[in-house]
Amino acid sequence: WIGQAPFVDTDHVFVNLGDGTYSHSGLLAIRASAAANINITYKILCNDAVAMTGGQSADIDVSPPRIARQVASEGVREIRVVAEDPAKYPATMHWPRGCTVHHRDELELVQRDLAKVPGLTVLIYDQVCAAEKRRRRKRGTLPVPAHRVIINEEVCEGCGDCGLQSNCVAIVPVETPSGRKRQIDQSSCNMDMSCIKGFCPALVTVSDVRPRRSKSRALHSLESAHLPQPAMAPLDRPWDIVVAGIGGTGVVTIGALLGMAAHVAGKGVTVLDMIGMAQKGGAVVSHVRIADTPGELHAPRITDGGTRLLLACDMVTAAAPDTLRKLAPGTTTAVVNTEKTMTGAFALDPDLEYPLPALEKALEDAVGSAAIHVVDATRLASRLLGDGIAANLFMLGYALQKGLLPLPDHAIDRAIELNGVAVEMNRQAVLLGRHAAHDMAAVCSLVSTGDAPDSRDEGTLVERHAAFLASWQDRAWAERYLDLVHLISDAERRLTPDCNGLAVAVAREAFRLMSYKDEYEVARLYTDGNFRKRLQETFEGKPGLQFHLAPPLISHRDPASGHRAKRTFGSWILVVFRCLAAMRRLRGTVLDPFGWQRDRREERRLIADYFERMNEVAIALTPANHAAAVDLANAPSGIRGFGHVKEAAIARARVQEAEALAAFRNARQPQPASSAA
Repeated sequence: WIGQAPFVDTDHVFVNLGDGTYSHSGLLAIRASAAANINITYKILCNDAVAMTGGQSADIDVSPPRIARQVASEGVREIRVVAEDPAKYPATMHWPRGCTVHHRDELELVQRDLAKVPGLTVLIYDQVCAAEKRRRRKRGTLPVPAHRVIINEEVCEGCGDCGLQSNCVAIVPVETPSGRKRQIDQSSCNMDMSCIKGFCPALVTVSDVRPRRSKSRALHSLESAHLPQPAMAPLDRPWDIVVAGIGGTGVVTIGALLGMAAHVAGKGVTVLDMIGMAQKGGAVVSHVRIADTPGELHAPRITDGGTRLLLACDMVTAAAPDTLRKLAPGTTTAVVNTEKTMTGAFALDPDLEYPLPALEKALEDAVGSAAIHVVDATRLASRLLGDGIAANLFMLGYALQKGLLPLPDHAIDRAIELNGVAVEMNRQAVLLGRHAAHDMAAVCSLVSTGDAPDSRDEGTLVERHAAFLASWQDRAWAERYLDLVHLISDAERRLTPDCNGLAVAVAREAFRLMSYKDEYEVARLYTDGNFRKRLQETFEGKPGLQFHLAPPLISHRDPASGHRAKRTFGSWILVVFRCLAAMRRLRGTVLDPFGWQRDRREERRLIADYFERMNEVAIALTPANHAAAVDLANAPSGIRGFGHVKEAAIARARVQEAEALAAFRNARQPQPASSAA
């Protein structure tokens, strides 16, 4: 930037700098920028860990006050500190003259202010690395916060704004008959609460609880069941193991435990962890090589096609080209976790599909279908042990019982003990994995399957949607929906008997538009009993609840974004919700206190427009324009969310609707015959 600045139109840039880099050389760049007198803001992240290379401490004291004083001496014009907890700094803290401390919620405003300051400025962001927090909590060196976040899936619209605001991999998709929603993976949640900034009333803070696990009686009955002694894999040559998974879930721990277990058993071992820059959420692959003697191991990296056991803790990482090259049919046996863990791109693309068929085919081509053991490890570990992180140890126990490890069970148990972290849970996870390998049905019987999933055939969905709409408003509202669906279904059957998909699209999208989540509906979905049931299934303890809402009449505008700011309400708001739910018959009448809002008027207009378009489709449908009719029926599919999020989605949907409507009308017009020149 020092070289480019005089020759470009851009007036100012931000530069990101970690505290580890700052400690060894970053200060020199700041000094050079001061000397060059360019317009630049350095954003120095003080996260208490050198995350790129494993979470070590920085070489020197890199506390925000020290950095602030140091950069002030280099001639920085303005210094701002943004902290997760500004209250931790007492009024007597020695800051440079003019330096101010702000909450992290003010980050956008602070950045805008610094961008206007000519010359060199510095923003110091003070927040401990989220992955390090989770590690320290697990080790007992950092207290576990009293609050967790849960998403009411009934209220959730699947818009993805919570993931966009937090960029958090703990926000995962859940497929429901009403479409894709979101939920919080409590096992990987870092509990920094940034997701509640998503503009959505479905996010609820829960306190004084812990994730629910299976009753100890059920676990005890399994632990006391007969379990045959596992066979050991032969060590006629080095036994090569690839562990492929996601950073922050214990993949490196598996390699370390295998290494220590081999040492305890008197074997030779090498462990090579290939983590790149992935400390949380990225790909991690460990190469573990075990031999009778250390002299048999000449290199830590496994050769292409040499893997004897693949522990696929994550299918995306396991099916990556670099991993697949290490596998070979007839040589490799794979133990695969079936959990569908989305990549980080899901935070930016709420409709991202998990490429399960492609991943399964890649693994089958690499090792052969007969050599793959499929294990629902994450679900079983979460439900039985209360923590999905135990899934990797569960898989290790499964491989041990199947005779896929050249180590005795007592060596692995001793390695877990020596590791000294979550010893009891890790032992239980390995034992459960062994029982699953011996009798999967017995393990699965300990996990309640819940209600049978709803069928997704057209008839069942329409009946379900009609019943829901009757609860949403009344039976007349449901009948209006059924009339439209039957109209389109009859038209498709009569006019395009060889085509399908239109009636299903209308049944789905008309329902979504007609069941919009206004104040009455959000209140009903919080008080109909399903949310309370979900809390009881997810957590143990008596939960304290906080709701994060942006009521239109009493919410102020955020100065940075211009959008309504959310406010926090205690569990007393449930009394208000019950009253609102009982008042839903006022919806759309002259007595509706919310009906005048722009959001509510727009939602009613969308329904009227959709019915008008579909009535036109029912009259003018032909085989030639059927595909365009399906596109037109699906045009509202992207309309999700609340407030400004939904407004933006509606604008996009209007463009798609106009294009689909033009295509529908043009396709039904007879094409003029071309004349010869």
